[in-house]
Amino acid sequence: MTQTSENVTWLTQEAYDQLKAELEHLSGPARAEITEKIAAAREEGDLKENAGYHAAKEEQGKQELRVRQLTQLLQTAKVGEAPAATGVVAPGTVVTIAFDGDPDDTLEFLLASREYASSDIETYSPQSPLGAGVNGKKIGDTAVYELPNGKKATVKILEAKPYSG
Repeated sequence: MTQTSENVTWLTQEAYDQLKAELEHLSGPARAEITEKIAAAREEGDLKENAGYHAAKEEQGKQELRVRQLTQLLQTAKVGEAPAATGVVAPGTVVTIAFDGDPDDTLEFLLASREYASSDIETYSPQSPLGAGVNGKKIGDTAVYELPNGKKATVKILEAKPYSG
């Protein structure tokens, strides 16, 4: 089954299992721990000047945000290999680009979410400016995307191949 929605995140089975285990930990034991920390800090008295209470509440907020992120990611994730269309940039492909058409100024990266890949390759999200600019392009095409300073950058697609992990 091939699904090409921009919202799909391709994950290896190992990455999926790790993220699922993290979600289960954060939703269970870690949630209970933070609740206990908050309760213990609350018993210390005045909440306005209780640094332990505020730190625990901040930690709880970060933890709950990560739970929501993981839940959403795992709901849209597909386990297995990304579509194997070579020569076309799509999520799950390793892309080599040349900046402003200069064959000596190149970048190789994986177009996917960071959870998809090991740390041995630079990864750009399909929703990032560069990722959105190159997504769907073919070898030899040029793409224009907006830099953080508002200027435009042009890149040429040199290679697009499936990520092999």
